[in-house]
Amino acid sequence: MIDLRSDTVTKPTPQMRRAMAEAEVGDEVYREDPTVRRLEEQAAALLGREAALYCPTGVMCNQIWLRLLARPGTEVVVEGDSHLVNYEAGAGAILAGVQFRTLSAADPQRRGILAADQVQAALKPDVFPLTPTTLVWVEQTHNRGGGTCYTLDELRGLRKLTAEAGVALYMDGARVFNAAAATATPAAEFAAEVDGLMFCLSKGLGAPVGSLMVGDAAHIEQARLWRQRYGGGMRQAGVIAAAGLVALRDVDRLHEDHENAQVLARAAADVHPDGIDPARVQTNIVSIEGVDAPAVIAALAERGVLAGPMDPRTVRLVTHRDVSRSDCERAADALRATLPGPGLG
Repeated sequence: MIDLRSDTVTKPTPQMRRAMAEAEVGDEVYREDPTVRRLEEQAAALLGREAALYCPTGVMCNQIWLRLLARPGTEVVVEGDSHLVNYEAGAGAILAGVQFRTLSAADPQRRGILAADQVQAALKPDVFPLTPTTLVWVEQTHNRGGGTCYTLDELRGLRKLTAEAGVALYMDGARVFNAAAATATPAAEFAAEVDGLMFCLSKGLGAPVGSLMVGDAAHIEQARLWRQRYGGGMRQAGVIAAAGLVALRDVDRLHEDHENAQVLARAAADVHPDGIDPARVQTNIVSIEGVDAPAVIAALAERGVLAGPMDPRTVRLVTHRDVSRSDCERAADALRATLPGPGLG
């Protein structure tokens, strides 16, 4: 089966498995794991920030940052289709005590990407009885937007706005290296514009587990305490961190996934042009709209291709290091034979 459900399904490479088997380890809660320390140091250096903290998951990173940057009882401005709103099980309300001011960025040209004027209109001052804004949250790339990217200029515009308003700016950078590859912008330039960010090792970078919080040293020191409170303190974590070190050496290959995504997007557009515009596929996520998603997914599976639903009318395919160009060409043939789907042709 060609598994295009997500870039989280990748398996560790032989190089990762060797590094994991040979990893030098120690007790990470005591800060004695040298492999974890190397991973954190390299992540911070790669993104041009002072420090980093290794966590088991991206959700944990997001929730710790939410606790650090947004004061309880305040409001977070966030795009309504973001990961924070849709896929984190209400943790922001429970753990950080905040509410979300959700904005819609559904324009097909910039799906999921907030404009500065939208954000400015949503900011609330700390004036009774309003709920003041303490944080603006962006997602890079935007998953449900179809892998769309903030440009550096757009992010700088938000940084200027939030700085003038005295509001923090955070980036859920789960796929920030995909954005860097797509926009020819060093990831460190994105990182320089925000108060904090995280990125996942276990998506496009292909490591089996883990994400990193990256930011100023003072924030990361606070984050270590909150990671312990949230149950994320690990012991001999160098065994998994070693795979992350290998992954960080391979970020330059992500353009291959983007090129493979275009193979799928063009095939889908050949037979269902109303459902996708390849020019709008910026990274490794291909969203095909206006179909009977369960029926299309079942038909693709019969042809050896696994895809996932974003909603009942949208199918998502995600390219990654475990699917080759020839795999994507086979998947493209399956798309041409399947789309637009039963009753929609």
